[in-house]
Amino acid sequence: MAGLALIAREAGFEISGCDQAIYPPMSDLLAAQGIVVQEGYERGVFDSGATPDLFVIGNALSRGNPLVESILNQRLAYTAGAQWLRETLIPQKRVLAIAGTHGKTTTCSICAFLLHACGLEPGFLIGGVPGNFDVSARLGAGDWFVIEADEYDTAFFDKRSKFLHYRPDVLMIGNLEFDHADIFDSIADIEKQFQYLLRSVPENGTVVINADQDGLSDLLTRGCWSQVIRYSCTDAPAEWRAVALQPDCRRFDVYCDNHHVATVEWPLMGQHNLQNAIGAIAATHAVGAKPEEACAALAEFRSPKRRLERVNPKSSIALFDDFAHHPTAVRETLKSLRSCDSQGKVIAVLEPRSNTMKQGFHRPELAQALALADVAIIRRHDGLNWDPEELTHLKDGDKIMVCNSNTQIVDAVCGVVEAGDRVVMMSNGSFDGLRDLLAAQLN
Repeated sequence: MAGLALIAREAGFEISGCDQAIYPPMSDLLAAQGIVVQEGYERGVFDSGATPDLFVIGNALSRGNPLVESILNQRLAYTAGAQWLRETLIPQKRVLAIAGTHGKTTTCSICAFLLHACGLEPGFLIGGVPGNFDVSARLGAGDWFVIEADEYDTAFFDKRSKFLHYRPDVLMIGNLEFDHADIFDSIADIEKQFQYLLRSVPENGTVVINADQDGLSDLLTRGCWSQVIRYSCTDAPAEWRAVALQPDCRRFDVYCDNHHVATVEWPLMGQHNLQNAIGAIAATHAVGAKPEEACAALAEFRSPKRRLERVNPKSSIALFDDFAHHPTAVRETLKSLRSCDSQGKVIAVLEPRSNTMKQGFHRPELAQALALADVAIIRRHDGLNWDPEELTHLKDGDKIMVCNSNTQIVDAVCGVVEAGDRVVMMSNGSFDGLRDLLAAQLN
C-alpha cells in the first residue's frame, strides 16, 4: 500500500492515508517522501479536510473496521489496491511479475535493478524497501513494470489472489508452499490460484519456472499456454543454470543452454539467494536485458531492508534483521549464516507472528529449521494458538528457549553471545523494537 501511494502521487494524484501501528522501514520511507499518514481508523479520520475522491483499501482491513463501515454507509467511492493498479497503470505497461511463497521481494528487487542497470528504465512495485533505490515503487519511463505478485487475497470484498489483477507478460514462479492459513485451507487452494494466474499469461508471453521445485512442473501440466523457460541451481533440466563456486554462494558461474555466460561475484549469501539471482537473470533476459550486462551489474546489487540485513556492521557480534516467517524461510536464512566462513555460534531469535505461525501450522518443520541454530529463542505472545514450549519436545529442546518479552530476549541473548557470533532476528512485523534494543547491547 505504501508503494501504491508513491506511484499514485507520481502519477499526479493527491495522496493521504491512514494505518495502525505503522513501523519502519515503510514508515520512514513514507515520511521521507512527504506522504501524510494518520494513525488509526476512526470514522472521522478525514473529517478535517475534503472527502477523498477515492478510497484505496488494503487487504488488512475487514468489515467491522470503523472507517470501512463509514465508507460503506456513506456510499463513498472505494476500490482495492490491486484493482486500482490494474485499471490505472497496468494498461500502459508490459508487466514482469514475480510470484512464489518465498523470495518475492528480493527477486523483484533484483529484476528491477538489473533492468535499470541495463538501461530499460523500469517501473516497479516492491513489497519492501530495496537497497538500490530510495523508493519502493515508481512509474518508470520505460515500457516494463516489475511487480511483486502476492497470492494473498485482494480485499474484504474481493477474495481472489492479488496477482490475478496483474496480467503479466512475463511471469516468474520461484516456489510454492502452504502459507496464509487465514485465507487458504490447503495447498490445493493456493495451487488453484496459481493455475488461474498461469491462465492470464498470453500465448506470446513467457513463464519462468524454478526447475528445482518439483511441484511447479506439476502445476504446469495442469495448463500453460505460454513459452516456458526453466532455471536451476542443480542438475535439473533447465535453460539457465547457476553453479556456486564457494559455500556461501557469493561467487557463481552462470550458464545458458550449457554455454558459460559470466562469473558473478556479489554481496548476497546463501543458496536461496543464488536461486533468486539466476531466476532474475532468466526473467530479465525474457524482457530484453543482455545477460552479460545483468551478471556484471549484480556486483552492485544491495539486498532489500530486513532481508538478512546486517544491522551493526562494525561490531564483533553480527546482528541481522530478517523477514523470515515460514519454516522454509527460517531454514534457508540459518543455512545462509551457516555457510559463512566463521567459527562463531548462530543464535536465532524468532517471533511467530504470521497468521500461519499463530495457528501453529508447520510446528515439526519449524523445530527442524531452528535446529540449524546453536541457540534458538522464541517469543511467546498472546496471539498464539499454541505454546512454543511444544517445540522443545520436538527437536533438540535444550537448544530452544522461550521468552515472554523483549527484555527477556535481550537478557537471553546477552547470556550466551560471544565475539564472532551471529544473531538473527526473524519476524514479519516490527518485533516491538527488538532491533534497537539488541543493537544497543551488541554494538
